[in-house]
Amino acid sequence: MNPLASLADAAPAPFWLDDPQRPESRPALVGGTRCDLLVVGGGYTGLWTALVAKERDPGADVVLIEADRVGGAASGRNGGFCEASLTHGLGNGLERWPDEIGRLERLGRENLRAMEEAVTRYDIDCSWERTGALDVATEPYQLDALAETAEASARYGGDPLLLDAEAVRAQIDSPTFLGGMWNKDVAMVNPARLAWGLARACLDLGVRVYEHTPATGLDEHGAVIAVRTPYGRVTASRVALATNAYPSPLRRHRPYTVPVYDYALMTEPLTEEQLAAVGWQNRQGFSDCANKFHYVRLSADNRILWGGYDAVYHYRGRVRAEHDQRPETFATLARHFFTTFPQLEGVRFTHAWGGAIDTSTRFCVFFDTSHRGKVAYAAGFTGLGVGASRFGAETMLDLLAGDRTERTELELVRRKPLPFPPEPVRAVGIGITQWSMARADRNRGRRNVWLKALDRFGLGFDS
Repeated sequence: MNPLASLADAAPAPFWLDDPQRPESRPALVGGTRCDLLVVGGGYTGLWTALVAKERDPGADVVLIEADRVGGAASGRNGGFCEASLTHGLGNGLERWPDEIGRLERLGRENLRAMEEAVTRYDIDCSWERTGALDVATEPYQLDALAETAEASARYGGDPLLLDAEAVRAQIDSPTFLGGMWNKDVAMVNPARLAWGLARACLDLGVRVYEHTPATGLDEHGAVIAVRTPYGRVTASRVALATNAYPSPLRRHRPYTVPVYDYALMTEPLTEEQLAAVGWQNRQGFSDCANKFHYVRLSADNRILWGGYDAVYHYRGRVRAEHDQRPETFATLARHFFTTFPQLEGVRFTHAWGGAIDTSTRFCVFFDTSHRGKVAYAAGFTGLGVGASRFGAETMLDLLAGDRTERTELELVRRKPLPFPPEPVRAVGIGITQWSMARADRNRGRRNVWLKALDRFGLGFDS
């Protein structure tokens, strides 16, 4: 079978958002309003911020504004991996915060439990499954790194299970798998329904939510912050910015993130025979250990989501709807799918989509405040924001309250990453880094002079 034939009927839309249960669009803000807390952004970070703010103070007047639809961007179109890690993996955390990594790992596990409790408490129908996820080796050189990661994870409170080739193929059967590690601190979730459920919980607690209401400007007026919108203005005592991949209304914030496009395919539901051919009885998600990696999981109705590999940056960081479709990446993903699962020949893809995620030079969330502490922001999650966004919300609220907490004392919170350089240096640097990482994948993981230099300056990344 020609892998490209599997894409013939794929709808150019995110599978998760193509759902008859998607809530009706909410009206835009018209006129002026006042509130105690304004949240800008209706993705996970903004939704958790509004929800936790009302849990902390039920009497607080909280307003959330979203430029498009709640959950319509990265929060509604990602792979649905809800991981405990706050640092984009243990390796990245160990490299950057070795003195507090034990605390970060503990806080990450506590954060994941708090999310799970909230899903239950608010009866959010998001297909939450605490299955864990597998990191799989597809090249022999990756096996030693997996063993080192498993040892480090156990040292900092994790409960990893290292698997040889036979054991990992007993979990998910692919001829490309040479070994793996089962990380139990991961849940699989329907990402769009999680966002919609959080929005419903916010509304039930009294949060005022306005869609189609971008923030077009931000000014300080004495004790309050005024945020302009196309049809009105919000005056707030405190403002939490949760714009992530989109340009922040706070210009000083913008150099610290760039949008990178990620892509995914979704198959038709597998038959019982097809599912049996793969195994997958424990329903874990998995990703491979390459720099240019794939992330893969089962949906509630036994479709396979197959995403990742290409990460595309557009000059000047442009976020546009036309970038959501990239046929050359979809073709590459389809070929890789059938190489991994040759027993699924004939399966077809029903959806193909992309979207922008925000990344920072340290590849995980960072924080800051402005306007004498009246404005806070969290950004830079780099694709692992499903879980870490709740931690980001809690931390922003601590900062806005001026509270000294375990979170605000972290070096991860107190120090920002280096900003990205201006164009054209930014695009050139990102391009060289991506080329170098692909070359390392072809060269047994060996990092070239460029990647070693980034490592030395604290800008290195090993996915």
